[in-house]
Amino acid sequence: MSPGLLQIEREPGIAVVTIDAPPLQLVDIDFFGALFGLLDRLEADEELCVCVFRSADPDFFLMHADVEALLTSTSLPRTGATEPNVAVATFERIRHEPFVTIGVLDGAARGGGCEFLSALDLRLGTPRAVIGQPEVPLGILPGAGGTVRWAQLVGRAKALELLLTGRDIDAEEALRLGWLLAIHDPVDIDAAALDLARSIARMTPASIAAVKRVVDLTLGDGNDALVAESDALAALMSAGNHIEPMRRFLAAGGQTREVERDDFSGAMNRTLRA
Repeated sequence: MSPGLLQIEREPGIAVVTIDAPPLQLVDIDFFGALFGLLDRLEADEELCVCVFRSADPDFFLMHADVEALLTSTSLPRTGATEPNVAVATFERIRHEPFVTIGVLDGAARGGGCEFLSALDLRLGTPRAVIGQPEVPLGILPGAGGTVRWAQLVGRAKALELLLTGRDIDAEEALRLGWLLAIHDPVDIDAAALDLARSIARMTPASIAAVKRVVDLTLGDGNDALVAESDALAALMSAGNHIEPMRRFLAAGGQTREVERDDFSGAMNRTLRA
């Protein structure tokens, strides 16, 4: 296993990546920097068939983007986008990798963490799994592919309901929606993910890549929608729609381990009532 934010274990045809970004597992600049390097390494391995992503944190796969950084940033996204933003492009890069990607979720993944998992090919969870897209109550929209991905995964009406309420989705609902492939006991989920990875890794890399390519062609190219999402995020942030809701969110205990683990819905309700 290699040291760092993204730790890699290998066996023939398979990479297991453990995300270890204490104290909050944020989807921030450090995470993306590590992810760029990881993808370069994985793409150089022509024998790789499956990559499994898991978390070292007992409570969070990934939390969400750094709200404090969003509020203090002096550089806002540019409107009039002609291509997806960096986060969208990176998650879309993962989606189109020739190898299969599997997410292992035991804990929470909201915002960017949920968007990262939604870009993977397959997802396994435990009864503790919880996901959500809380961006709209915070004055923006999911801006790392989530607005587009949810519509693709669950359909227009359900995507609108989930995105516009920003509510949490538990493991059983995620399974019913087809977002989760299966639910496993926490003590068994890593073994279940490896069993799935090994069954896929028995296939040839060329066949795996071909199947993914044809399935994606069948579903159509969402690039125009991803560009529109990036532009909508830039417009909302440039107008300052996010400033007061995000300040209220932080004042309500948002982006602390205790509140995000034990009372996230309460924090969101306090954000909206303030």
